[in-house]
Amino acid sequence: MFKQRRTFGLTLVAAAALASGAVFAQPAAKAGAKPLAGQVVKLVRIDPLSGLLGPVGVNQLKSYQFMAEKFSATNPAGVKFEVTGIDNKLSPTESLNALKSAIDGGARYILQGNGSSVALALIDAINKHNERNPGKEVIYLNDAAVDPDLTNSKCSYWHFRYDADTSMKMEAMSSFMKDKKDIQKIYLLNQNYSHGVQVARYAKETIGRKRPDIQFVGEDLHPLGQVRDFAPYIAKIKASGADTVITGNWGSDLSLLIKAANEGGYNGKFYTYYTGVTGTPTALGTNGAGRVFQVAYSHYNMGGQMAAWATEFQQKYNDDFYTHSIIRVFESLGLAMAQAKSTDPVKVAAVLSGLKWKSFNGDVEMRRADHQLQQPLYVSVWQKADAKSPYSPEKTGMTLAQVAEYPAFVSSTPTSCQMKRP
Repeated sequence: MFKQRRTFGLTLVAAAALASGAVFAQPAAKAGAKPLAGQVVKLVRIDPLSGLLGPVGVNQLKSYQFMAEKFSATNPAGVKFEVTGIDNKLSPTESLNALKSAIDGGARYILQGNGSSVALALIDAINKHNERNPGKEVIYLNDAAVDPDLTNSKCSYWHFRYDADTSMKMEAMSSFMKDKKDIQKIYLLNQNYSHGVQVARYAKETIGRKRPDIQFVGEDLHPLGQVRDFAPYIAKIKASGADTVITGNWGSDLSLLIKAANEGGYNGKFYTYYTGVTGTPTALGTNGAGRVFQVAYSHYNMGGQMAAWATEFQQKYNDDFYTHSIIRVFESLGLAMAQAKSTDPVKVAAVLSGLKWKSFNGDVEMRRADHQLQQPLYVSVWQKADAKSPYSPEKTGMTLAQVAEYPAFVSSTPTSCQMKRP
């Protein structure tokens, strides 16, 4: 069902491409075949740049601007990508104000990822804008908001999700966990918003189906981005007798949770979605080796071109590049614009819907039915960096090393989307 510890090395051809700055994931354009050479495509990212969760948004904005430079030099359409950011303070209301500002400023491509509550508000607003303003349509490119409703009951033709949704990740996570006989009692601790609620729901459904012997001994939802001391939650987890915690927490809500677990002497396992995100590697430090797992569409040690980009990003920003869905955003835009011979969102959306391409870890597809990217998923474990898994986030000397890979068909989940197409 899965492959153990697959590595991604550089071939001689890939090495030559890397040396020349070429982007390996895109097919080579024919000489003179770049129909939009020099056109500037404005993208605006609406995400938190302040507050407890601000460091995550700041990292991702830098990541977008870093990759915009790379792909502006290589995309098959010949366009130039320009990325700016607006601080939404993780508020849906602030996000709607930011959306209006971005559109008024000429942006036709909106980027967002942190907070499915924000994503739901943006989808609704963009649907209404596009219906009321023909000829001025906007596309929403979602790199990290993973509530399954976004590509099911709330699906939109104008929304494209590049991350794997909560249910997809839980399929992969539970496929890995079902063979771990030391997992007997699970505690669910999640942020109290749509994503956190869905993590708990799918954990109970999916693990209950694959391992009915496992007990769920506790469940908590806490305010998003507001808790500064997780010691009381750790005390409840210890009292429950849980040997494992499943959490969809991210940013400070995960790093502070891990910190409290270390200080409180909790020695159980953590199965997470976002261990690699800003702050959590430092909170873990050398603790948690072999006990903290992450399920995601990539990890720090993908190798090849990814390793080169990660190293360059770390040297340039003294920070880590971990939102790899950004690469797929630019890959797909370049391909779609080249095929459409246009940067018009209406024409680009028509190509993006159902687009298939070869990305950094194989073939991916933007499923036409719901605009959910179909892609491989990975389980990795926190351990000491070594020759096979050398990248060390936040200079901890530790890393996330791959222990399992699941092809797209394993993690793919069905959709109830009834998409309205223009």
